[in-house]
Amino acid sequence: MFDGYDSCSEDTSSSSSSEESEEEVAPLPSNLPIIKNNGQVYTYPDGKSGMATCEMCGMVGVRDAFYSKTKRFCSVSCSRSYSSNSKKASILARLQVTGKPPTKKAKVLQKQPLVAKLAAYAQYQATLQNQAKTKAGNSAVSVEGFSWGNYINSNSFIAAPVACFKHAPMGTCWGDISENVRIEVPNTDCSLPTKVFWIAGIIKLAGYNALLRYEGFENDSSLDFWCNICGSDIHPVGWCAASGKPLVPPRTVQHKYTNWKAFLVKRLTGAKTLPPDFSQKVSESMQYPFKPCMRVEVVDKRHLCRTRVAVVESVIGGRLRLVYEESEDRTDDFWCHMHSPLIHHIGWSRSIGHRFKRSDITKKQDGHFDTPPHLFAKVKEVDQSGEWFKEGMKLEAIDPLNLSTICVATIRKVLADGFLMIGIDGSEAADGSDWFCYHATSPSIFPVGFCEINMIELTPPRGYTKLPFKWFDYLRETGSIAAPVKLFNKDVPNHGFRVGMKLEAVDLMEPRLICVATVTRIIHRLLRIHFDGWEEEYDQWVDCESPDLYPVGWCQLTGYQLQPPASQSSRESQSASSKQKKKAKSQQYKGHKKMTTSQLKEELLDGEDYSFLQGASDQESNGSATFYIKQEP
Repeated sequence: MFDGYDSCSEDTSSSSSSEESEEEVAPLPSNLPIIKNNGQVYTYPDGKSGMATCEMCGMVGVRDAFYSKTKRFCSVSCSRSYSSNSKKASILARLQVTGKPPTKKAKVLQKQPLVAKLAAYAQYQATLQNQAKTKAGNSAVSVEGFSWGNYINSNSFIAAPVACFKHAPMGTCWGDISENVRIEVPNTDCSLPTKVFWIAGIIKLAGYNALLRYEGFENDSSLDFWCNICGSDIHPVGWCAASGKPLVPPRTVQHKYTNWKAFLVKRLTGAKTLPPDFSQKVSESMQYPFKPCMRVEVVDKRHLCRTRVAVVESVIGGRLRLVYEESEDRTDDFWCHMHSPLIHHIGWSRSIGHRFKRSDITKKQDGHFDTPPHLFAKVKEVDQSGEWFKEGMKLEAIDPLNLSTICVATIRKVLADGFLMIGIDGSEAADGSDWFCYHATSPSIFPVGFCEINMIELTPPRGYTKLPFKWFDYLRETGSIAAPVKLFNKDVPNHGFRVGMKLEAVDLMEPRLICVATVTRIIHRLLRIHFDGWEEEYDQWVDCESPDLYPVGWCQLTGYQLQPPASQSSRESQSASSKQKKKAKSQQYKGHKKMTTSQLKEELLDGEDYSFLQGASDQESNGSATFYIKQEP
């Protein structure tokens, strides 16, 4: 925890042999304590000797902490390097005496101390200007941009933990990073021209973001700040000592303690910090196997019943911008995650009997190549030899064209490898062009009665007049049977989501957008995602393991643009046609009187036991282990 602070001894010797007189250095306004590169803590409480600038590297620090009797160098290495350069300059000077003109190198070496001071001063001025710009920028965040930290602090929100998102960076190796963990971060409360660090503790976690407080502030929250834990400037305690970086207390509390070493030893003994390989793990978790120019098969966004060939144009945080191969101007694109069930290897459609739009391009374009099949998400193997789904069976399914609704649906075609073509009753095209493909294990399809048991509004077939809708009557009228309950996905992971948690979510109706969102309902593994600032009609039902959900701070970490909550003015500016388009897909059916479980079971034709459907609705559930366990005879 504290290696490098207790074991290092102060070395005040100097190897410099230069006999030049020491030049006076004007002290900076503040006199700071500093923890030197070897980890030894120095303090400077009296403020009499001022600051000094290293004549070799230009680093500014407390004069008493510098090396040599004249306090001209910040470290032994700088002293030795300067000595070596001085000898070279001396040789060149002797050559000048013999009549040879001084070389350019000799002139530079002779002017080295002054150059270092000028460089340090210029850097100091630049730092002050940058700090002024930063303060101005921060003050405008609430007006011109969006800040997760301000949003969470002002509303006392909580965010979904990173461990809930297995597909996101560090999702599987986040560990026990929590409040009170100590880290080394840049010290922004400092006027030194070089970047210096100090130790801070985590006050609150929100996804990748953490609210930090510098050591020494205790209960003072005036300089608390938010940062992304996975950022490049965040390090475990001990990193500065190992890397030769200075630790400098914040200016606000620099005079609070006379012995900062003793203070840190007391505060950090027994405290937790990040794993030493944390930054390496972050880097590794952000390496993605998909590369530009790879070819894939992806759903045709204009005809969901078929796939097309597309080419990976770019990869951001595992999300792929795919351009359909026939798009000449490369604007006909589609966004999805590399683990999305909507993309497949070349040849997938033919292998399972799925519709496929053949490309007019007869040969691959230069540089394009087929993506290796092993890079795609694997689906669970199923046994179709026994009792299995059949064409015409009824079920309930999330409508891919209106993800806020779960609709009455029908299996239209059974494909190979467990894939099914499904249509929404009452809104299907005559040619089946709006059928869509779900795997039998998909969490987006449900047995008859799922919505009723879990108090979810079921959207009846368009034009169906016998309301309230009853499955018993509908199955009898259509001469259909319900798909067997035992064929549906029974797995409910311990996902960790809670109602009210904040996250960043893809708007699947416009998948290039990632928005500020909230979990508003949890039905076992099914999450109701609400986009902050928008009406509920734009909500989406999403599986807890969907690769389209991300922790707070994901966009900042990956460089993706985050859409902030919609303001009242932006909502009103949306065209009426856009809203009507969404409403047209869904019947404005407000529900009916709920039946009890026994009443529902009596109306089901197949006589199966539906007790597994019962579960917590709207509870802060992490997924009951008993849900989806059908009672076998």
